[in-house]
Formats: sequence, C-alpha cells, structure tokens
Amino acid sequence: MESIKDKVAIVGMGCTKFGERWDKGVEDLLVEAAYEAFEDAGIEPKQIQAAWIGTVFSGFSAITLSPLGLQYIPMTRVENMCATGTEALRAASYAVISGACDVALAIGVEKLKDAGTTGVKGPAIVGDNLDGSSGIGPGYSAPASFAYMATRYFNDYKLKPDEGKRLLAEIAVKNHHNGSLNPKAHFNNELSVEKVMNAPIVAWPLGLYDCCGVSDGAAAAIVTRADLAKNFRADPIYVKALSICVGARQGTMRQDYDFVHIEENVLASRKAYEEAGVKNARKEISIAEVHDCFTIHEMILYEDLGFSARGGAGEDIEAGTFKLDGEVPVNTDGGLKCFGHPLGASGLRMMYEVYKQLQEKAGPRQVKNPGLGLTQNLGGNAGSGIGSVCIVGNEKG
Repeated sequence: MESIKDKVAIVGMGCTKFGERWDKGVEDLLVEAAYEAFEDAGIEPKQIQAAWIGTVFSGFSAITLSPLGLQYIPMTRVENMCATGTEALRAASYAVISGACDVALAIGVEKLKDAGTTGVKGPAIVGDNLDGSSGIGPGYSAPASFAYMATRYFNDYKLKPDEGKRLLAEIAVKNHHNGSLNPKAHFNNELSVEKVMNAPIVAWPLGLYDCCGVSDGAAAAIVTRADLAKNFRADPIYVKALSICVGARQGTMRQDYDFVHIEENVLASRKAYEEAGVKNARKEISIAEVHDCFTIHEMILYEDLGFSARGGAGEDIEAGTFKLDGEVPVNTDGGLKCFGHPLGASGLRMMYEVYKQLQEKAGPRQVKNPGLGLTQNLGGNAGSGIGSVCIVGNEKG
C-alpha cells in the first residue's frame, strides 16, 4: 500500500468556540470554521475543488455545506461516530494524494445542545442501535463502559480506590488548566483534585468531572499536495500518517477481554507509527491530542499509544510527564474534557491545536520545540470501537 507520508499538507485551519452555542445554528458554525480556514490559507471558497463534511447528527447529506457557497463540486458526508472529524480529514487527504483534486476541504460540525438534554442524544435512524446491529448483543452506556475499564485497571494494577481516583483527578485538573488558557474552550475553569474526587458519581469511580462536556462546534482543514503547500503559506503542516482501525466488537463478545486496553487504539497507533517512521513514540512525539471522553480513557491511552509502559501510567502522571512542560504534553488545549466534544468536529479540533502548536502559534499553551504531533480518536465504547491516529509534522522528511 502506498504511504501518504509527506505527500499531503494542511495549509489552513479554522475552529469555532465550542460550548452551548444557543445563538448559532449548524450553518453558522460551518461558516465560522470554514471562513477562518479560508483566511488562514489565503484562499477563496471557489478555490476548493472537493469537500467532505463529517457529522453524526447535524446533517444527512453534503447539502449541509450549502452555506459555504461551494457550488457544483464533489461534496460528501462521512460519519464514523467520534472518529468522524478524522474520517473527513482522511478522505480529503487521500483524494489529494490520488490526484482527484489539488485543494480539498475537510470540515466537521455538531449541534448537540439544542435538544435541551444532557449527554449525547440517541441515534436518529437506527433505533436503539447506533451501529445498526440487530440489538440482541450486549449493550451499555458510555459512562458504564469506561467505568468498567477504571475498576478493572485499579484491580489489575493494585491501585486502591482513592489512589486510582486521585490519578484520574490529576488528568481532569491538567486538562482544565490547559483549557483555562484557551478562549475557544467550552469551559475555562480550573479544578482542584479535591473537587474532582468529591464530585457527584456518574458511574463509579467516574464522577462528574471525569466526563467530557457535550458541546456545539465546528472545525475545518484545507489540504493540498505537499509540493504545492508553500504556494499557500510558509509554514504548512505535513501529514505523516493517517490510520483508522475498526474492530468487530470482539471485546464485547469475548469473555477474556481484559478492559485495560483497547485493541483498536493499539493497532491504529502501530500502523501510524510504522507509516510515519516513528520508532519511539515517547521520545519522538512532541504533542498529543487524545480522546479523553473519560479520564480513564486518557490514562489507558498513555499505555495504548506507547507513551507509558503497561501499568506505568500512574507513575508518569505523578511525574508530570503529560503536563504542558512535561516530556509528552497531552491535550494542551483542554481536550474533550475541557474544550468540549461536538462529535463530528472533535477530530479536526484536535488537529487545529496540533497545527497551531507545530507552527508555534499556541500562545500561553505553547510547547517547546515541537516537531511531530499526534491526534487520536475513539468512536464507540471499550471493546467495540473505531480507533484513529493521525501524525503530522512541521518539516517535510
């Protein structure tokens, strides 16, 4: 299979503020993100040759993009649960590498708050089964799924409940600190370990502050051939790898699933590292934006992505390894936990932060001397997921 490494570049990005955007509709959010990206790339909408929109609930066809004025070009809607934004970027990037177009738009959007309820609203098309299955298999909520992971992790690695909850609280505190430095984040508040540990329980041991926010928002990227990139800007970001790995719900069907790793995340990262030429992720990745839908998932991702040894995430949390000034800064913009999680936009929001960091334009959140950045999404639940990993760099190899 031909590698995408250094053949595609991102030359413009935009991202709305995430949050409860009661005064804006889907169309407004799309325009806000897309026109920031157009301005960033120094282009007009008419220069876009193809477009992909990623959304789970906020549009049923590419006609959703009509407010952008992208008339009479190929446009496609994609959906892959929480990996939807990354799926849009992947489609646009492979269209460019194939020669189907030279300049493409990937955009993700979700308007979740208008339902007036908490949490993510239910599937609109397939009844009670988001994956379209018969519904006779095992089912459980997202908080329950990740609570299983937390209790199993505590058990397997001999963590006392309070010790485990404190480690998870440190992740929430870190991400809220980072988000407090980000005006586009849904939440801008700092948290204390005590406040996180004493919060109302959602699914033990996960409390209110262990769970990410549900938000409205949009994010967009403009991609082109790497050899054309510097015609648009002096500091393009080059795509090194794009990996999406979908399982067959093995974890939910098998009695021996360990609930302390997610195979789709592991395999997606391995494939991405191989394509990007990364030998030691902890040493080579400068910044990572990961899918902290729940604090336990971020903790386990440290191990699934190879930043920590198995069972060693707690030690690295204690050492500050993943803080802004740590060895591998993770979720420098606040992550899903603090920036928010409009499903179709999250993968592109992650890339927006990595893009700004690699260009050294992240303001008070800026990490030192970045070279390679990673984004990771998980669609679905533990044992039944869609893992995605994208790696980008600020130098063409």
